[in-house]
Amino acid sequence: MESAKLEPWMLLSDWRADERTWLWVDLASWPEDLPLDPLPPVPVIGVSPSAHPQAGGVDAVTEPGFSLSRLADQIAAAPQAAAAIVQLLRATEGLAPARALVAESFAYAMLQHGGEHAAWLKRHSGKPATPAAAPSPPLRISRAGDRLDVVMIRPANHNAIDRSMRDALFDAFTLAAMDETITAVQVSSEGRVFSVGAELGEFGTVQHGLAAHQIRVRTLPAWPMIRRAGIYHVHVQGGCVGSGLELAAFAGRITASSRAWFQLPELAMGILPGFGGCVSLPRRIGRQRAALLILSGRRIDASTALAWGLVDALAETAPEGEAR
Repeated sequence: MESAKLEPWMLLSDWRADERTWLWVDLASWPEDLPLDPLPPVPVIGVSPSAHPQAGGVDAVTEPGFSLSRLADQIAAAPQAAAAIVQLLRATEGLAPARALVAESFAYAMLQHGGEHAAWLKRHSGKPATPAAAPSPPLRISRAGDRLDVVMIRPANHNAIDRSMRDALFDAFTLAAMDETITAVQVSSEGRVFSVGAELGEFGTVQHGLAAHQIRVRTLPAWPMIRRAGIYHVHVQGGCVGSGLELAAFAGRITASSRAWFQLPELAMGILPGFGGCVSLPRRIGRQRAALLILSGRRIDASTALAWGLVDALAETAPEGEAR
């Protein structure tokens, strides 16, 4: 993979070469009064200091634990997906969540049927990521007064979100969106982890991008959730990965156990977070940290998540009572 350091004197022709799939900026030497916009159609990574007046013009700024070399390796493995991710995050910054979700779905459909994801599917064919789910209900739903409790109850497969789990969540959240007497929704899960994300065995089962897009815009649990996001309280224990994290980040309040950890591994699969994460994460932690999390594929622990504002408080168990 070819990259280039972005310099103040560079012309468009200097970085438009096809082999340059990302750029980096030494903010310590960049002139404070020289804007970085418009950004080129590849990831632009800033190297400290993040307090630089032009730091907001890059896609991500390196932080402790997020090395430039790690980002370079991740981008090199899926440069097309990496470019689509940062362009989507730029385009949807400040956009209403409902409109941003449509844009995310279009971008996801494009990558879903691209060469990088096809290569990942070929490498992982016949390798289920989680044990087979038992033929049991995916959720336990109960109501106490004005509070709706929604619990994912498939710990045997680490609460992977398959079609049945997705549809059950959509139905539960639709109920909460329609019933104004529900003023709090508590979301949690059984087992050692909150959710390992999407059921990988279902990837590649929809052959047409348009069909996949139409399914998402009709069944994504984020749609009813965003209508009353403030009433949701999600509690996370253990791993919170991929679509599990994308969903949780829409909630008005998130608590996490001290051993919780968070990760978005989609870039390594040649795709982007398509369960709403390109919308929910930037609205919690900002566009640049969302890009840093997605492009690096790195796990962050509960203390980092708290410092970033990804979670609101640490608690070992899901609290009783109001969701906010």
